[in-house]
Amino acid sequence: MPLKKPRDPHPQNCSNIMAPVAAIPNNTATADDDATLPFIPLAPLLESSSATTQIADSLLSAFRSSGFLYLTDFSALIPPELVEAVFTRSAHFFARPPEEKDALEWTTPRSNRGYASQGREKVSQGMSKDEVAKARESGGEDLKESFEIGRDDEEGHPNRWPLDGSEESADFRRTMKEFFLSCKEMHKVLMRGIAIAMRLEADFFDGFVRSGDNTLRLLHYPAIAAGGFEGGKRVRAGAHSDYGSVTLLFQDQRGGLQVERPGGSGRWLNVTPKEGTIVVNAGDLLARWSNDLIRSTKHQVVEPPSHEPDGGHPPRYSVAYFCNPDFDRYIEALPGTWDDEEGGKKYEGVNSGEYLVQRLTATY
Repeated sequence: MPLKKPRDPHPQNCSNIMAPVAAIPNNTATADDDATLPFIPLAPLLESSSATTQIADSLLSAFRSSGFLYLTDFSALIPPELVEAVFTRSAHFFARPPEEKDALEWTTPRSNRGYASQGREKVSQGMSKDEVAKARESGGEDLKESFEIGRDDEEGHPNRWPLDGSEESADFRRTMKEFFLSCKEMHKVLMRGIAIAMRLEADFFDGFVRSGDNTLRLLHYPAIAAGGFEGGKRVRAGAHSDYGSVTLLFQDQRGGLQVERPGGSGRWLNVTPKEGTIVVNAGDLLARWSNDLIRSTKHQVVEPPSHEPDGGHPPRYSVAYFCNPDFDRYIEALPGTWDDEEGGKKYEGVNSGEYLVQRLTATY
């Protein structure tokens, strides 16, 4: 599908610009309109200047207040042409016949690579299969299909690339590998920003993100005929928080992403797609790591009202890059985030890889 090329419309000194988060009713949640998301430029975090600490502080402030932000000025790491190429190759992949995609089927939580057909995964807050089954029963299946890509050098867990020998498949692999590594570098930069804002050494997190045990997820929300969302039980992706440290979300212009209003009241705010931005949010492991200084906010994907003459709903495409601490690292409350006299550590320490496998095991 045609996509507008991203651009970086916000200058570096505009980190305090706040974008309104539109709120419109949908068939699964109550809406509110009392929130904004900041625009945070990435470029100052790539250098050492007077703006670096200011932008790092703005980054942490966004993660503390809402857990979500719009990232701008990132083309030095991820050029717009690469983003456009990823969306184009993704759409071509999902247009393949079902038998070709099924041959690349997602297999295990530990590997977390390959194709998941519609209904295979149900995202929720559930920590066990029983809890997720209840979410599936009450909220219906997620109306999406996905393709998961991990780092390409992990022994015993190869990516499930299309291997039909075509140039299209070879180009798909090249593009996704390039994009994966670019996003890996962005994760490192964002974690350096968090370290600076928390007054840790700038390279504090470098040893936690060296391997790049991250997941690139291509997402296709298929077209749905008129009436397909009636009854309030069918959503694109159910309410959930992300599992890792940081998520980078690249959207098309269809919309549908909603974040929960601060306070966890079950009221939802629409995050409108903004050209030239990446939506960035904090995940559960980063919240645990920071002893809840940083918020991991629940979000969902619903279907906006149809504007099609026949009342149908066009397809939606997005690309999510889930950043994680390396799987062999132990995650516990960071220095300066807890005090024995004020409640101490809220969470027991966890192994990053074991925690993520636990969450994925419940989800699929």
